[in-house]
Amino acid sequence: MNSNPIDPTPYYRLDPDSLMQALESLGLVCDGRLLALNSYENRVYQVGLEGAEPLVVKFYRPGRWSDAQILEEHGFALELQEAEIPLIAPLSVQGQTLHQQQGFRFALFPRRGGRAPELDHTETQLWLGRTLGRLHALGASRAFQHRPAPEPLSAGQQALDSLQQGNWLPPHLEQAFTSLVADLLRHIRLLQDQIGTPAGLRIHGDLHPGNILWRDGPLLVDLDDCRTGPAIQDLWMLLSGDLADMGLQLRHILEGYEQFHGFNPIELNWIEPLRSLRMLQHAAWIAQRWQDPAFPLAFSWFDSSRYWEDLILGLREQLRRMQDSEFRLVYP
Repeated sequence: MNSNPIDPTPYYRLDPDSLMQALESLGLVCDGRLLALNSYENRVYQVGLEGAEPLVVKFYRPGRWSDAQILEEHGFALELQEAEIPLIAPLSVQGQTLHQQQGFRFALFPRRGGRAPELDHTETQLWLGRTLGRLHALGASRAFQHRPAPEPLSAGQQALDSLQQGNWLPPHLEQAFTSLVADLLRHIRLLQDQIGTPAGLRIHGDLHPGNILWRDGPLLVDLDDCRTGPAIQDLWMLLSGDLADMGLQLRHILEGYEQFHGFNPIELNWIEPLRSLRMLQHAAWIAQRWQDPAFPLAFSWFDSSRYWEDLILGLREQLRRMQDSEFRLVYP
């Protein structure tokens, strides 16, 4: 990760004129049509071009990734595209995929439409499994050199530290929250001691349903969080409902997945710990970005007691699930 401090309000200089100047620096002529797309960490726009199809331009948050890490993301996307794995990869313009203008780094992507996947359909689950099996088979063929490989306990502790240092926890809930997170991290440590941390490979890293378009099949988007991690990280976010529902969905996904890549069942033990960590890290992410004007508008409920009460309830449920499964681990 880039060690330079991240400006909490980096996008104040990114107005329509500077956006169009960035495109025109590459020889592209904008027709004035700009549409902001749903993105908070970065800024993403659909831009109309004269005499050509619109493009999508992504401005990376300054200071978050190094150039080498962004280029590694692009390289992985282009490998997947070359292997005909359905993913939207960056466009090469003037021989490059990463460009700079007025202190911003940006990349261009083709515009693609699609609808949300119907994750409760068996055929959708099988198809997504096959797609992820192919992605992970390619991901296992080589290693990232610059992208991080987060360690679960460190990631959880860093999220808790960030929330405590920012004084985000309501005083009457602080003790309950911190002791609960300590219990969660203790169970994760016990799990690591019992079965170890799963082996890592190059993964998408943020494969929630919003990063899947359905166009006669799945089309994956946004490799911004690609990293070295366990295969299960790209699988568990496709699961929903009660334990029976998730078990059936997972069986279908793995049926498709294992046509192209092997899966170690011991990784199933990491579903609930990874879900718990994501809940905690999501709260820390909003807190870290709160000075960005887009965040109070999008997450206006974040500084309410109700939000923290609900988060505590959710994490308690996660702890219960982890305790229930502690001595019923899944082994190959």
